[in-house]
Amino acid sequence: MLDLYGPRTDRDCGGHSRREMLRVGALGLGGLTLPWLLQARAAAGEAFRNKSIVLLFCSGGPSHIETFDPKPGAPDGVRSLTGHVETSLPGVQFGGTFSRLAQHAHRMAVVRSFAHKTSEHVKAIEQVFQCGNPTKAGMGAVVSRLRGSSHPVTGMPTHVHLFADEVDGQYSNEKNRMLNADGPGSLGAAFTPFYPGGKGDVNRNMQLGISVDRLDERRALKESLDRLERDVDTRGLMQGLDRFEEQAFDLILGKSRQAFDLSREDPDLVRRYDTSQFKTGHKKYRRSELGRQLLLARRLCEAGCGFVTIQNPGWDMHADGNNPGIEKGMAMLGTPVDQAVSVFLDDLAARGLENDILLIITGDFGRTPRVNKNGGRDHWPGLSTLAFAGGGGLKMGQVIGQSSPRLDVPASTPVGLENLLATVLHALFDVGQLRLQPAIPRDIATVLERAEPIAGLV
Repeated sequence: MLDLYGPRTDRDCGGHSRREMLRVGALGLGGLTLPWLLQARAAAGEAFRNKSIVLLFCSGGPSHIETFDPKPGAPDGVRSLTGHVETSLPGVQFGGTFSRLAQHAHRMAVVRSFAHKTSEHVKAIEQVFQCGNPTKAGMGAVVSRLRGSSHPVTGMPTHVHLFADEVDGQYSNEKNRMLNADGPGSLGAAFTPFYPGGKGDVNRNMQLGISVDRLDERRALKESLDRLERDVDTRGLMQGLDRFEEQAFDLILGKSRQAFDLSREDPDLVRRYDTSQFKTGHKKYRRSELGRQLLLARRLCEAGCGFVTIQNPGWDMHADGNNPGIEKGMAMLGTPVDQAVSVFLDDLAARGLENDILLIITGDFGRTPRVNKNGGRDHWPGLSTLAFAGGGGLKMGQVIGQSSPRLDVPASTPVGLENLLATVLHALFDVGQLRLQPAIPRDIATVLERAEPIAGLV
């Protein structure tokens, strides 16, 4: 917990004590105060790359056919129900909903041989997030354990979850499945994802504390923060502090919190990202927040977040009582993905961030090659959706692997879950250096030693 009001000792003429400004309680890590925690983090910094990952998780199971493998030559009832569009890569097609995204194919790497064996939602989501690692921790938690639970300079949490308040019961179920699957496992609560606006222990540890008699005086808290920041500028209060104490002080002043404030963005860019014109749901509807979430993800990555997970529900397109069919579902969910991801990639390029941020698009599993009698597709893990975009230092502008003519199994060497986790780790870390770190849990070290990243990407 961060506490602005500690014991009244050694005051300066502005009424602030050095102890008051630097008192930072343990962040769930064995009682270490933040400056010392930052110092320990820096000692192992050689293995960290200055990269971030945004995981767009299309919960419910996006169809691999209507997204990135439409197979125009496949039989009727197998090939994409939404047609296809040519992309910026010669001879490569995307599903018909992705007309804008198709023009960014040269900034993407699409995997057409990604497969696993689980067709039940709960277990499939667990497998995709955890990628078979024995700690049962989600990918973001593994990254937090290796990189540290917060950025050493900005204080930004390493792993942040972004999700909407769902009004449709089915979509709420999907959100809960994802949250349950993407925990810290045996790594410990310190590596739980940070949920902006949530009520968990990690969120309470990110809050600023004031004395009880002023708890309700939010204006007083803001004035106190403003006064501290002014004093930093005018009274030289930072003089004499070491580098790690300065980092802790920056966190107290909330500089990482500014990343959550979209009012600081160019209004025209916010409008381009905006997907609120699209409604999401089946029985009850809300406005799509995907554009805002992707813009926020970019800001969080710029502020030092290492792994942002965005939950995008509704892709369980059976055409039954709880879910739409393929054509309606892709119009509802595919269209905002087409817009928001396209703007996101343009935004990364304009800011020179293509090498720094990697977007991953996947979900529970794929959908059946054969359309069911209601115009939907059912669960099918034999081929699943997986695409990378932006770059993060990986090789974009390619299709990796091939599907069978009937879109049911890989026609080339399958890409598995362990390859996905290894790719994430190779994108974010110098794995050779990482293997030399003595404090890495044995279970994670085994993953580093055995798993191979996706061939052709790294």
